[in-house]
Amino acid sequence: MPEEHRVAVAVIHGMGSQGDRPQAANAVSFSRDLYTALRKRMGAARFDTLVGWREIFWSDILQERQQSYMDRALKGQGNWMGARDFVMHRLADAAAYRWEKGDHAYVYPQVHARVSNAIAHLEGVTGGRAPLIVLAHSLGGQIISNHIWDLQRKYTTAPTPFQRFETMAGMITFGCNIPVFTFSCKPDDVKAIERPGTAIPVGKRFNPWWVNLNSRNDILGMPLAEAGDGYAALADREELRDRWISAGNVLTAWNPLSHNAYWADSDVHGSVVAMIEKSMQIGPVG
Repeated sequence: MPEEHRVAVAVIHGMGSQGDRPQAANAVSFSRDLYTALRKRMGAARFDTLVGWREIFWSDILQERQQSYMDRALKGQGNWMGARDFVMHRLADAAAYRWEKGDHAYVYPQVHARVSNAIAHLEGVTGGRAPLIVLAHSLGGQIISNHIWDLQRKYTTAPTPFQRFETMAGMITFGCNIPVFTFSCKPDDVKAIERPGTAIPVGKRFNPWWVNLNSRNDILGMPLAEAGDGYAALADREELRDRWISAGNVLTAWNPLSHNAYWADSDVHGSVVAMIEKSMQIGPVG
């Protein structure tokens, strides 16, 4: 049996109500269903020894303020509170998360500081030579894409190859809504990130390195290859693969609630296990 080496896994949540308080650095919260399923599939001892796991939690940056507004302005007065909650804790996240210049910059830098801090912490757990896997749900895909874009374009910097995502073996997005953010650009100006994992030896690189999973009934999950020329080019080079699944169970898979069903879905679990186990064969990078 080939020797297996340690890998690092960073997992980021998307839009929605994940909590209004920062969590402990090693906490497993929003990703618990996925974490538990992977640990069971791979074996607890093997998983604990070879997989470093770190959540990127940013919900609290917006959550408390959103809920406070709803309690003050709407509670006991507005109708359709369930629908209003969906708008406030999901669509409002996407509206608030945008790049701005100067003194007006608020949410974007705070969110990306969380990404930077989590990746730095993960490097401390696994070491800087571990292959990195990123798992991103919903708006988390846009956040990670922007973070890598900013690094690749030298808009920001990071002190180590690991923190610059140069050891990244692969990424799985699920319920991804990146296409929504492309319509503010001219069609010819829609660009995608390039393969971040340039420190991984060419012979050990994955194709595809980006797997995008979406449930057919998830109104917030969208394929990427048709989002613009940059994504089409990734797909043409077989670096990006869009794949449809049916996330959830008999109660959720058939309706829009499937946007939150990915965490407990066996198709997602299988795809993540396959990428982790493949990454274990890479060995130390750099």
